[in-house]
Amino acid sequence: MGRVKARKAIKLLSLIVISAILFVLNSYWGSTVIALPPPEDTPEEILRTKIIIEARSPIDGKFLTAAEYVQLQAQLQEVPPPKLDPNIRDQIFLLRLRKTLFQFFPFLNF
Repeated sequence: MGRVKARKAIKLLSLIVISAILFVLNSYWGSTVIALPPPEDTPEEILRTKIIIEARSPIDGKFLTAAEYVQLQAQLQEVPPPKLDPNIRDQIFLLRLRKTLFQFFPFLNF
C-alpha cells in the first residue's frame, strides 16, 4: 500500500512540475510579440500632422494630385441616373420582397 501511494505522489508531483515548466516557457514564448516597432517606422503622431499632397485613385490606383482627388471624389458622390428598365427594377424589387417574406414565413408557397 505504501508503494502505491508513493508512486501516485511521485506521478502527481512530476505532473505539477512539468505543467509549471510548460506554463513558464509558454509565457516567455509570447513575450517576443510585445516589442517596439522598428526605428525606421514613422510614429503615428507625426503621420497625423503630415499634410497629404498626393493620393491614389480608388478606381485604378494611379497617383493623383490633391485637386484631382477632390474632383474624383465629387464625381463618385453623384448618383448616376438609373439605367435599368422600370419593369425590370420592379421585378427585382418584388423578388427581394419575396425573399424577405420567405425568411419570416417559410411555410408560404407563392
